[in-house]
Amino acid sequence: MSERKHEEVLYSSFQNTEEGKKELYEYSKKKILEGQPQTNYNSLTKLPALRLFFYEAGEIIRAKPEQKYAVLVMDITQFKAVNEFLGRSEGDRLLRFIGECLAEYVRSRPDTAASHVRADNFCLFTSYREKGELAELAIDLKRRVEELPFAYRVILSIGICASEETEPAVNYLKDCAAIAMAEIKGKYYADYKFFSEDMRTKMLQEKQIESDVVGALKNGDIVPYIQPKVYMDTGEIVGGEALARWKYQGGLMRPDRFIPVIERNGMIIEVDRCIWEQVFRYQRKVMDEGRTPVPISINVSRMHIYDKNHMNDVLYGLRDKYRVPVEYIPLELTESAFAPGEDEIQGRMQKLREQGFIISMDDFGSGYSSLNMLKARELDEIKVDKEFMGDLDREKSRIVLKHLLAMLHELNVDIIVEGVETEAQRDFLLENNCRRAQGFLYYRPMPLDDFDALMKSGA
Repeated sequence: MSERKHEEVLYSSFQNTEEGKKELYEYSKKKILEGQPQTNYNSLTKLPALRLFFYEAGEIIRAKPEQKYAVLVMDITQFKAVNEFLGRSEGDRLLRFIGECLAEYVRSRPDTAASHVRADNFCLFTSYREKGELAELAIDLKRRVEELPFAYRVILSIGICASEETEPAVNYLKDCAAIAMAEIKGKYYADYKFFSEDMRTKMLQEKQIESDVVGALKNGDIVPYIQPKVYMDTGEIVGGEALARWKYQGGLMRPDRFIPVIERNGMIIEVDRCIWEQVFRYQRKVMDEGRTPVPISINVSRMHIYDKNHMNDVLYGLRDKYRVPVEYIPLELTESAFAPGEDEIQGRMQKLREQGFIISMDDFGSGYSSLNMLKARELDEIKVDKEFMGDLDREKSRIVLKHLLAMLHELNVDIIVEGVETEAQRDFLLENNCRRAQGFLYYRPMPLDDFDALMKSGA
């Protein structure tokens, strides 16, 4: 095994065996003795590099194995923006200040070590008696950094892993603290976060999803479920929306479990491509049987739109391969894709409209919408977010929705409302000249074959 590979194995996450700890300690000691000062310390902050940090923490544990120990991991939210807007010298000044704070803790607290891991990432190893002591330490560090005179608001995110075991593996504590830190990074109201086993379970589940999704695509386990769209006054099905579902371990995995994971790791593109192809294939089948399809919309993420080649190769390729008129495949984009400043996305959507695709804004009202955006963007359809349906018993909610629907009618865009679940909601929408809806009052998402049977029945 190469030396680099040996290090990767030793420092890999969750290696917490007695044999592993011993080998890590001996190897770290060997490398420290062999190393040069410039490789053992960060040149900017003068704090130990990670290898020396592991060695120093190991020495502390070996000297006092009966104590409880913890690791705090920290970094700066949007540190890149500091360098971009204020310059590298100011970014370096901030990093040196954090390094000085940690060095002071090392001097003032017994059994403590610190490291400047890389860029804006630091960690602190220390003994403790009660977890409250660690919380106070995190709050003190965060306060000192945020009170530093600086032309940019600095937000420090801190994750903590406190071990109750004797002689814990320091690399394991560091990795767990990093998981806790990731839970709150960018959340301005959170000072720190302790690692919990729930986090570890969640992380392992997400890793399992990332591992399994490739096989699921290959085996045909990612399938479209169709939720019909209806005319509320007649019940007639006038379209549908294709939603990804994963056949998993004898059942269906909930979308909220796997969609956020594959969005983060980029696999959403492959999953969507799989769904798109099945929808195009189905519409071709309907046409070959001499029936007229109803439009089935597919969801398009910002990631697809940003990748021009992907849109050309996949979306246009499926259109040409299956010879399906594009008015039978509307494109639903989330409201954030229409936000001001997204000129590149707007240009590509306009080209799609020129090709005949119907563009629908999904989840309208969920976060980014504005009257200026509606005035500036060319849209074919607006899907009003289901949150508007949640509190129609309130007078203010009814007033807002009533005038929203009236405005959209005047803008001459098609309207569909999501999340219609009660007859009272239906009646309110019909009273305000809104005919089309999706919701459990009519149909839940269903397998493609069930949707096909429903359409053949003349629903």
